[in-house]
Amino acid sequence: METINAIGRRKAAVARVYVQEGKGQIVINDRPLDVYFPSSILQFIVKQPLAKLAVEEKYDIKVNLDGGGYKGQAEALRLAIARALVKINPEDKAALKAEGFMTRDAREVERKKPGQPKARKHFQFSKR
Repeated sequence: METINAIGRRKAAVARVYVQEGKGQIVINDRPLDVYFPSSILQFIVKQPLAKLAVEEKYDIKVNLDGGGYKGQAEALRLAIARALVKINPEDKAALKAEGFMTRDAREVERKKPGQPKARKHFQFSKR
């Protein structure tokens, strides 16, 4: 099997994944998954699509992760892995979509406006 690639985004994070048959290794920016994401919760988020399809030991995944924070990166990586798995086997799309792994979370940070301390917050109004 040749290498399948896919891209996932969340907030400012971008994950580019390259999936090929192997022993289940996930390498992120030349570091193993458990080193890049020490938190077991984030490791769980990343592995959710693989666990859903029970193919954790079947594919080796190489990842280029860029931008954002660790939570956004983990969720971007989850989306990218799910998209790659659908490219490999299109029949899996329904199962992944039902769990919400195929949905791009489009929420982004709202820009700060001039004359305000934050995006929505206003300075206290004084009538006199």
